[in-house]
Amino acid sequence: MEITNNWILPALILVPFIAGFICWLVDKFNDKLPRYIALIGMLVTLGFTVSLWQSGTYNYELGAKVPTWSAEFMLPWIQTLGINIHLAVDGLSLLMVGLTALLGVLAVGCSWGEIQKNVGFFHLNLLWSLGGVIGVFIAIDLFLFFFFWEMMLVPIYFLIALWGHKGADNKSRVYAATKFFIYTQVAGLIMLIGILGLVVYGYMMTGMIGFDYNYLLGVANTLDAQLPSVAYALMICMFIGFAVKLPVFPLHGWLPDAHAQAPTAGSVDLAGILIKTAAYGLLRFVIPFFPAASAQFADIAIIFGLIGIFYGAWCAFQQTDMKRLLAYTSISHMGFVLLAIYAGNILTFQGLMIMMLAHGISSAALFIMCGQVYERVHTRDLRLMGGMRGQFPYLAFFLMFFVAALVGIPGLGNFIGEFLILMGSFDKFPTFTIVAATSLVLAGLYGLILIHKAMFGTPNEEQKQHYANPLKDLNAREIVILLVCAVALLWLGIYPQSFLDISNSSMAWLANSYIPVQDVVDATQQVVSQQNVEIQ
Repeated sequence: MEITNNWILPALILVPFIAGFICWLVDKFNDKLPRYIALIGMLVTLGFTVSLWQSGTYNYELGAKVPTWSAEFMLPWIQTLGINIHLAVDGLSLLMVGLTALLGVLAVGCSWGEIQKNVGFFHLNLLWSLGGVIGVFIAIDLFLFFFFWEMMLVPIYFLIALWGHKGADNKSRVYAATKFFIYTQVAGLIMLIGILGLVVYGYMMTGMIGFDYNYLLGVANTLDAQLPSVAYALMICMFIGFAVKLPVFPLHGWLPDAHAQAPTAGSVDLAGILIKTAAYGLLRFVIPFFPAASAQFADIAIIFGLIGIFYGAWCAFQQTDMKRLLAYTSISHMGFVLLAIYAGNILTFQGLMIMMLAHGISSAALFIMCGQVYERVHTRDLRLMGGMRGQFPYLAFFLMFFVAALVGIPGLGNFIGEFLILMGSFDKFPTFTIVAATSLVLAGLYGLILIHKAMFGTPNEEQKQHYANPLKDLNAREIVILLVCAVALLWLGIYPQSFLDISNSSMAWLANSYIPVQDVVDATQQVVSQQNVEIQ
């Protein structure tokens, strides 16, 4: 198998890793230097993504058995076990890497004034988590994918445990971090069982051990056609691994606590990027590997998604903590992700792509604003707020704008994503789609409650001691960060075609592979034998 190595792919991972390590080294000399190094590192990563966007070709080959990669990099690693450093991007992974790099820049920017202790070590953890996420998006050797999947969790643990919510005690931060780590580690081990099961069955079928995506795709498709019960079990293992990270009800328990205790940059990482890795995993592995088993499981998955939509919205109503309210809205919105994935046509997949980008940006912006509000009024309790509209004109405008984006106001990216998902899923699941559409009313309600309690009325009497001095509105750095998010959401809402064109080839291949075909046996066996020859 001849591959033209593209050096930008390993650079996408190495630049955040190296920049983070340098941040840690220079911290002892100057506590401002790590901030600039981290910012430069993420800007370079974003620049690499833009160059890939401009140079790549994203064409769908009709009838292709494997995805069409626009760039690849391969280096032998553990050849005895068939493990290689194999990186590749297509439209799906490129847009996810771009989102990660952009939110990485914003995460560094929003933590500029918030983080004052161990600045170098903080940026090491932040950048290593971002590098791990990028590795998840571009690794197509499943051993390497799992390596990055587990690696990105450790820095997040330290971000929550060491730099968590200032108003909480150390015990609460460590509890939230440990809860997050245990949930995701157990889910990761269940997913590993599914991956190793595929490798073992691949060895039984071909006499060769391998973790390559194309090879295991052929193995999984053959299992899906010949041994449906085995394929279903392996599919469930992989689904659980991704469902906890998404998170799917009732596996969501780690998310509200993690968000409540995480620093602002940690919440940007969690809401904007980390839960998108789960949706990506379902699209990249579960659906194309096990199309028939996934179609059989679709009703169950969508029911869990619908429960999550209403459960998340109901819990959001009950919250008085601004961050916890936003955390539950993420659980609610992720129900649409399951509906889009298991409806399984090009329209819902494209809608999901726009929704992941728009939700990542809008939720990240709102968590950044939570940090800005806390710095000024020293509380996140909505019962103690009020009257901020008169005191913070810029902050009030941006908060209302991003809440409007989150609830799906037309003209912004979230609306386009939700509209495409509902349009695409109605033909196959009309009842589920109508139920999901009614939840958008609830989204409008909790958005209005958040705006009303925070912005309008008069300042709470208990908080007036914090208002002794004139409160400062957003500074230039904070306004620039929020403007970037606002422009991105407007771009997604007004001209989504520029993103749909990039992801179209990947989503068309996925939609085609999701159609369960009865005579898939001969075709998949041919793929396996062909890939054996290529790998050897």
